Amino acid sequence: MPRTRLMTPLCLTLVLTASGCANLDREAPTGDSASAPELSPGEVQAVVPVPSNELEDAPPEAVAEDDIWARLRAGFQFPEQSHERIDQERGRFTGQQNYFDAIGQRARPYLYHIVSELEARNLPTDLLLVAVVESAFQPFAYSHGQAAGLWQFVPATGKQFGLEQNWWYDGRRDVIASTDAALTYLEYLHDFFDGDWLLALAAYNAGEGRVQRAVRANERAGEPTDFWHLSLPAETRAYVPRVLALRDIFAEPDRFGIRLPSIENERYLAIVELDNQLDLALAADMADVDVEKIYHYNPGFNRWATLPDGAHQLAIPKRSKADFKSALAELDPSEMVRWQRHEVQRGDTLSGIASQYSTSTSVLRETNDLTGDNIRAGQALLVPTASEDSEAYALSADNRRAANQSRERNGREKQEHQVQSGDTFWDLARRHGVGVQELARWNDMAPGDPLRPGDRLVIWTEGSGGDQNGGPGERMQQVSYTVRSGDSVYTIARQFNVSTQDVKRWNNIQPGQYLQPGDSLTLEVDVTNQSAGI
Repeated sequence: MPRTRLMTPLCLTLVLTASGCANLDREAPTGDSASAPELSPGEVQAVVPVPSNELEDAPPEAVAEDDIWARLRAGFQFPEQSHERIDQERGRFTGQQNYFDAIGQRARPYLYHIVSELEARNLPTDLLLVAVVESAFQPFAYSHGQAAGLWQFVPATGKQFGLEQNWWYDGRRDVIASTDAALTYLEYLHDFFDGDWLLALAAYNAGEGRVQRAVRANERAGEPTDFWHLSLPAETRAYVPRVLALRDIFAEPDRFGIRLPSIENERYLAIVELDNQLDLALAADMADVDVEKIYHYNPGFNRWATLPDGAHQLAIPKRSKADFKSALAELDPSEMVRWQRHEVQRGDTLSGIASQYSTSTSVLRETNDLTGDNIRAGQALLVPTASEDSEAYALSADNRRAANQSRERNGREKQEHQVQSGDTFWDLARRHGVGVQELARWNDMAPGDPLRPGDRLVIWTEGSGGDQNGGPGERMQQVSYTVRSGDSVYTIARQFNVSTQDVKRWNNIQPGQYLQPGDSLTLEVDVTNQSAGI
């Protein structure tokens, strides 16, 4: 989980949990659990459906000498490590065939590219295991800390690394773009810590500022400064051994009772350059695959089409490239998306029309030569629309959220809430007697995500059997917190699983106002969502 503060320009997510994040504040503590899940056969679950037929249903074959795993192992460079924490992590994965089958199935389209990028930069291929720990190769992985994608970048750090994020597209989930960003950051950390990869991994998780302070503290105390002797957060103390344990298992799978699925050492995806917006259903038809696979190959796309502005790329199966390019050459740009005429009615707004047609106000402005958002009744607007019903785009951001919202929660009753101006996750959670974190999770969001008026949220409240964790008066408690050196509104909000806006509101913190050590803050927290005692 990359964290950033010292570098200016320029997670632990296993199959069942997502706790890593590429955080803007490299000092920011994570409130996530450090322990890996106790995996058991049949316990592996995917956040989103894995494309069918990616691998044969037959049992995994023995690894061929020329498959991608052999190539991966050939590039391992980390020195051999022996430590009880590595042994503990290896023990949790030993014999967990279902987990490694799922990893292989999800990773298959992306492995060749990532290994090639590591080799091109002369980096240890061991670093691929960082993506396994961060996201279990789930391209749509999203943590409660707002981290997204294979490498788990949060929004601010993603932007810092040049990962574009807008209504149509999220570069944090773009495998090519996010891999480039993650490897750039790992290279930086390796140089920052004088070639020590274990410290670099620790800093990817906890932030180089925190690791650097731990090193200096040991230097002053005359203690060793290697990773194993540093005082670091529990999550980081588990994170690095987990990467090393997985490296050992991928190096000698037979020794640990694992058979890796055979994956050819050849490029799976081809990249096609696009100059215009393209409907993803049409792209799927031209590539002779279903729409779901197009989303898996291109998880950065949020909506029913590619980006509306400028040149961009689309990943398709390599076998389809020639036919796809031929079909694309015969397609007039006006046919790449469907256009519909909309006559503005009294009371219409540009944002409302954009929402109605699953597009954005910027697209409507550009398409119709509008200089602002003002429109008048009777005016005709040209609107780009999807060629298929919304259900066809099952892995669009809206449909992923809808699928998560509709999933039954045992013993709870479903309520729906339309977001009003001024609503916050904390206010809604307190009103309905639920946790902030779980409320965000039910809606495929993170507690820090903004709520927009008109959005629909689902709230799963306790049934008549009562809330075994206590009612809202018991779960939501007011606590006093004394500011310490190095604290910020952000780090305090992260520590207590609340939003920065709420911390500022509760304590009347004005823009530009800085916290001072010794300041006393009042916080309203959900005691069931705290990872440590309050």
